Amino acid sequence: MSSADTLQRFSFDHTDIRGEVTHLHLSFQEILKRHTYPKVVARALGELLAATSLLSANLKFPGRLTLQIRLTGSITLLQAETDEQGQLRAIARYADDVDETALSVTDGQMIITIEPDDGQKYQGITAIEGGNIAAAMEEYFTQSEQLDSRFWLVCDGEQASGLMLQKLPSSHAKSEDPDAWDRISHLGSTVRDDELLHLDNETLLHRLYHEESLRLYPSSSVRFFCTCSKDRIGNALHQLGYDELTNIVAEQGKIAVTCEFCQQSYAFDQVQIDELFPEKSLQ
Repeated sequence: MSSADTLQRFSFDHTDIRGEVTHLHLSFQEILKRHTYPKVVARALGELLAATSLLSANLKFPGRLTLQIRLTGSITLLQAETDEQGQLRAIARYADDVDETALSVTDGQMIITIEPDDGQKYQGITAIEGGNIAAAMEEYFTQSEQLDSRFWLVCDGEQASGLMLQKLPSSHAKSEDPDAWDRISHLGSTVRDDELLHLDNETLLHRLYHEESLRLYPSSSVRFFCTCSKDRIGNALHQLGYDELTNIVAEQGKIAVTCEFCQQSYAFDQVQIDELFPEKSLQ
């Protein structure tokens, strides 16, 4: 069996190459329970979620990483988010007549946003011209980060998995094995979708790299979690202003907001709107 709902890092001795492998099952199922996505959308979102899980290892501090793909076709948005604890959520937007045959990642943008809880936000944007999500990820890191990277992403509509290799900035270790990147990335390209989906990490990596000196680090868990809350929704509503919110309550009786990620509903009546603006009670 695959190592379900985990992220695990590995590296190769005497090289500047690191890797990660992730498997998402229950975390992906929790997202699918909240949305009725067409199969092609679910598979695409699963691949993006696996890519986002792989990138979560880059969060060495409390914060959030968001990965977006914006497209011009029948699928207009794929978005997945994670934090430093491996808590994931995702959403997709698409047309009613979405093509069920295949997803073409073309004529769009890939946007990676890193938002530390305490610090400056970073955002990287790159154009994507074609291929699949794995190819778009590789293109992003080549253009925006100048890091040779390889991604293998797969989703069967029930679970998703991903494998990443990355060549880190050169150090003295590079000269010890100058052919390592070509050799190790080529071996990675032999992985089959069924292997990536169903094998546990040790078995998978042994099949690919049994002749390499590979170091496997302890795995960490990943899970679905939505960061929405009534306080967060209230803060967002506050931006509309007291008069606007009061008018909406007068017309509709309350303000109802549903989180697009988890489908949790929140309602605000006039008393709760007043609580958002304590300064009004002083007037």
